[in-house]
Amino acid sequence: MQKKQRIPKNIKEQRTKKAKGASAYDEALYFLTPKARTVREVENRLDECNYSEGEIMAAIDKLRNNGLLNDEKFARDFVESRLNTKPVSRGKLRRQLREHFVENAVETELSNAAAVGNKYFRQYSNLPLKERLRRTGSRLVSCGYAFDDVKTVLSELAENSEEAGNSDEIYDEIEFSLRSAENGADDEE
Repeated sequence: MQKKQRIPKNIKEQRTKKAKGASAYDEALYFLTPKARTVREVENRLDECNYSEGEIMAAIDKLRNNGLLNDEKFARDFVESRLNTKPVSRGKLRRQLREHFVENAVETELSNAAAVGNKYFRQYSNLPLKERLRRTGSRLVSCGYAFDDVKTVLSELAENSEEAGNSDEIYDEIEFSLRSAENGADDEE
């Protein structure tokens, strides 16, 4: 009995869908099946499969028209996924998006800061409001968010909190939280 031979990866890649008569659009659909991709990633894949420029552009246009390829949606979903799993700084997010060939991603700093702030605020739910705000603000500042964005997020969190007292107390707590974060008081660990 013969042993089953493994085909090296580079030879597998050479045996593309095109060799089997598949169109560029079919190859792009096959490439998009496991996860979302950017336009540039799909273009690069089709180029590797030796499709002509015309075939590639026709496939990209068809994918866009069918709503299967959208760089802005990819960027939003990518950022949301990263913020939900492990929050990172704006700079690191931008670098990761550039790795996916998304240069001009639609990324609103405030909504990102709000998503990260909500996550941390929930993590500190067993603490008093003032301490929750301080720690959340400190974490947001350490992630690289601007103080104005942090202040806005902390205001929203404080106003929506069940513990919220009058607005003067809330703003005093926010100012305290920001001063603490600015001074590097990050000893929650």
